[in-house]
Amino acid sequence: MTKIQKIFLELQSRFGAPTEQWNLWCKRPKNLREREEVIIGAILTQNTNWKNVSKAIDNLKKARTLSLKKILELPEENLKDLIKPAGFYNSKSKYLRNVAEFIVSTGFNQLMKADVSVLREKLLRLKGVGRETADSILLYALDKPIFVVDEYTKRICRAKKICIKMDYEHIRKLFEKNIKKDFALYQDFHALIVVAGKNRYQSNPIYTPFRGKGGPKYIVVRK
Repeated sequence: MTKIQKIFLELQSRFGAPTEQWNLWCKRPKNLREREEVIIGAILTQNTNWKNVSKAIDNLKKARTLSLKKILELPEENLKDLIKPAGFYNSKSKYLRNVAEFIVSTGFNQLMKADVSVLREKLLRLKGVGRETADSILLYALDKPIFVVDEYTKRICRAKKICIKMDYEHIRKLFEKNIKKDFALYQDFHALIVVAGKNRYQSNPIYTPFRGKGGPKYIVVRK
């Protein structure tokens, strides 16, 4: 068993199923409305915390505009006002429209069937969509088996001495090489890394071994 496999089992043993934001993001299966909410959240969460994103999403829900089509129909100033709690609302309103236009014009049926590499390149060509955002959309909204790398992932890589090179693609491929290629597993694993990083349980335990009661739900194997 590799270090990466051990990390997943340790996180799962300690925290169990991811909660809060992850109740939706790791839900399987998701309906169309839920997939759209994840996509919207993936844009809004850039450079802010989830508490602020939740406020913006609640505003969209109350205004009955929490859908990609309705975001395209909204006057820009109205959209900015609704997402203001998430910060950078001038930029994020444009980014949301860019992604919404792409998703709506392509259609979820085609997106779900599309090759992950081809779709990733198309997403990355959209202004406001970087690798973490693109991969979050692919993994959590479209069920594509691609591992999301964020600052918490990099921190645990440093702490557990998994790798020295902190390049996004290097870390992504390293995780994908060492665990089974399964979108559900990738969702839970990445979510648990974030939960652990934010939890900061007892003397920075993300940097130390952590053990808990109960066994893993499933075994991670090298493909």
